[in-house]
Amino acid sequence: MTTIEAGRPGVPEALPGRDARLGRGHVGILDLARIGAGGLRARRIRTGLTALGIAIGIAAMMSVLGISESSRADLLATLDRLGTNLLTVNAGQTLFGESAALPEEAPAMIGRIGPVEGVSGVELIQASVRRTDLIPKSETGGISVVAADASLLGTLEGTLADGRNLDAATARYPTVVLGATAARRLGIADVGIGAVVDIGGHWFAVIGILEPLPLTPEIDRAAIIGLPVARDLFEATGSPSMIYVRASDAAIDDVRAVLPASANPSNPEEVQVSRPSEAIAARAAAATTFTALFLGLGAVALLVGGLGIANVMLMAVLERRSEIGLRRALGATRGHIVGQFLTESLVLAGSGGIAGVALGSVVTIVYAGSQGWLVALPWVGIVGGVGLAVAIGAVAGLYPAIRAARTAPTDALRTA
Repeated sequence: MTTIEAGRPGVPEALPGRDARLGRGHVGILDLARIGAGGLRARRIRTGLTALGIAIGIAAMMSVLGISESSRADLLATLDRLGTNLLTVNAGQTLFGESAALPEEAPAMIGRIGPVEGVSGVELIQASVRRTDLIPKSETGGISVVAADASLLGTLEGTLADGRNLDAATARYPTVVLGATAARRLGIADVGIGAVVDIGGHWFAVIGILEPLPLTPEIDRAAIIGLPVARDLFEATGSPSMIYVRASDAAIDDVRAVLPASANPSNPEEVQVSRPSEAIAARAAAATTFTALFLGLGAVALLVGGLGIANVMLMAVLERRSEIGLRRALGATRGHIVGQFLTESLVLAGSGGIAGVALGSVVTIVYAGSQGWLVALPWVGIVGGVGLAVAIGAVAGLYPAIRAARTAPTDALRTA
């Protein structure tokens, strides 16, 4: 049997462009990484397209996680800013299905509850709101009219974008404070205070415009007038349609439990109590509803990318049989060959994973910025994305690497 030894005349130390150290007894991790990268550089177009498949899958998963987390973080930040200690009380229905009413003294009775920090009632007025009296009364833009006292803004912890709030003096005259949405729909947001609007056939001067109130969108869409002028012009009864209650955070559940009996002692079952912050919390939970679906689509893209890696590596084994045989003849073990091809697969998948995480992060930042959200890049997506890509590369490249290692040196050299 003839032994082929490296260094003899006619036998090269290594293939051109390859590392001769694969023919030695020990090969370091850095050597494998360098050799694997060299093998990929020799097939740049094929390598780039395969890495792109992995990158698209990782980018899809990273984008889904990032956008979902950014939406959730923004909603939770809104909750922290607005507080979760606001409750609303409104009349429900009677035993016979008719609309119930709250007693006129309900706000005062609620105010006697110890942990209550603020309480304000508003009465819904049946009147249209128009920019001028030339607009049909039916075209109100969805703007309602409510009669309230000066404490409403403080209870809601709202602020004025322009002008002043109602007080004991202005509440007696035809003056109005507009919610942010109402002002925009009436075309007064840019005009500012001093404009006049038609409310139920009476001219009211706009003295204030509120900043948006996410917890109470019904106030955003309302024109707020004083209760005294509402009694004079619209025959308001003083019976509140809705009561806003601000309580201490520690006792919010206890206050919620006693509100029906406090608001309407004779018929507590006709009182409905809600917590506006729960709607935002529900939206935060719903922000992740479709996350699993989109992650599944990203997983399909990753599976396709993994199959692409396996295909590329199998083709590489067939195309490089001569190289494999010569390395084996020069003393490379099967472990060296497995390490070489497995490293190529890991480098290919890892580069795709890093590119995918970067692309997904950019998509998240751009989309969250366009929506005015806080940007949240989950660490599980960043670390997990690269780790998942490497794991897929290891699985996809294992069989081609083992197949390459099983190639007999003599058979490989015969095809050279």
